[in-house]
Amino acid sequence: MPATLRRLLATPEFKLTLLSTDAASLSRLDEPAAWVHSSDLADPTPFLSSGQVLLTTGTQFGAGPAATSADEYVERLVACGILGLGFGTEVIREGTPAELIEACDRFGMPLFEVPYRTPFIALIRAAADMVAADAYARNTWALEAQGAIARAALRPDGLNATLAELSRQLGHWVALFSPGGGLERVFPEESLQGETLAAVREEATRLVRRGQRASSTITIGGEQLTVQTLGGLGRLRGALALGGSGDLDEAGRDVLTSVIALASLALEQNHALDRARSHLRSGVLHALFGGGIELAAGIAREMWGPLPSGLVRVAVAPITTGSTDAATDWLALQVEQRPGDLFFGLLDGSLIVVLEEGAIGLLDELGREFAMPVGLSDPVTYARLGEARQQAQQALNRALEIGPGVVAFDTVSQQGVLAFLARTNARQIAGATLRPLVEHDESEGTELVRTLRAWLESNGHFDQTARELGVHRHTVRSRVATAERLLGRDLSTFHARADVWAALLAAGDPAGAA
Repeated sequence: MPATLRRLLATPEFKLTLLSTDAASLSRLDEPAAWVHSSDLADPTPFLSSGQVLLTTGTQFGAGPAATSADEYVERLVACGILGLGFGTEVIREGTPAELIEACDRFGMPLFEVPYRTPFIALIRAAADMVAADAYARNTWALEAQGAIARAALRPDGLNATLAELSRQLGHWVALFSPGGGLERVFPEESLQGETLAAVREEATRLVRRGQRASSTITIGGEQLTVQTLGGLGRLRGALALGGSGDLDEAGRDVLTSVIALASLALEQNHALDRARSHLRSGVLHALFGGGIELAAGIAREMWGPLPSGLVRVAVAPITTGSTDAATDWLALQVEQRPGDLFFGLLDGSLIVVLEEGAIGLLDELGREFAMPVGLSDPVTYARLGEARQQAQQALNRALEIGPGVVAFDTVSQQGVLAFLARTNARQIAGATLRPLVEHDESEGTELVRTLRAWLESNGHFDQTARELGVHRHTVRSRVATAERLLGRDLSTFHARADVWAALLAAGDPAGAA
């Protein structure tokens, strides 16, 4: 228990009398007192510091040239942060001067009267004993708290147990943020929400992005919060946030420092363990796609639970800087919450997910939350898993053109084989095939490419093509004949028409075929 004016006033043998009655003075009686001094100097503040109590006999209030007024004296003490003033009576004068009582009430300075038979040294010794006892108690608490936290760190869920114990010991909420700013853990649960959560997340993200070990203090809603990065220079693993940090004394800060060291070590170990698990996941996928289904199922069952059963689908997403780690953390949580519904891993530069039909909705959330394009295969047996991976990759190629979200292979396959020509090496061949038409259009100002496309789309009907282009049918015939001559093909045959139509599809923009 810290030394306070209230404890000194309550000590019977001192027979102290509180003279202050104003609310400002009374509110300071429970503030910790750092020390008790005595001085009759007109201005003792150069020798004092904030949080101390001053005792005086009042010689400085005399009529001599060194005397000072009560208002000036008390104002200086308040500016210095003095916690209270004790006036010793019957040494220089009887009772406490009325002007000093009025000045203390005016400036909110607690004032108490010390009787003649109570030596100042007794008060100083009593306060020193209180300070020493409180320091011993706080040091003892710190050692016990650090012991409890060390024991918590040895549990299987060491990091969670450590942070929960820190929250219990300090009586404040504790939160852990990932390098990307995601809230990973908070103790007690649901204690960090709304504007406070948003502000702390922003500060944690800012500190981690700097890439240096750092801490900062922010004030939200009158509460002082501390945010401290975790990990070593150049490999920060996240940030720890603590509520009510403005109330911590030296013992509390020592406990917090020890937890920061433990959390940094745990996160470093977790990171190494996660890398090992990631490699093991990749090995399981290698076994699955290589036909070692029983081996893969056995390893997965021991580490993460059963693999999806029955018909499964394969999903493929690209590995991207910044989002893949967060996405894999999210998928790992889904595996824990839905055992047997999905399995995932990183393989050959891609994020691959094997999942049951009923878990497909997770892919929509994956694409939405992490801005990922995702390709999804048809349902297959494990024996056809390699084929499903190829389907998912083809669907991903289309998804990469569209943007974040899921594209299923069956959607792509319904568009036909020719729809893939524009996404293959056929584009260069198509450009060479159509180049004579493009060059003729550019040099002569004709529209052979446009006319030929419209003519093929109308199944070779000259009248329909003429109406669509707004020209005479003889003009269409003339342009088609010119195109035949330049291409060296007889467009009355199906083979020639199919070849030119495939070239138009593969070329995409006709101007790009030149």
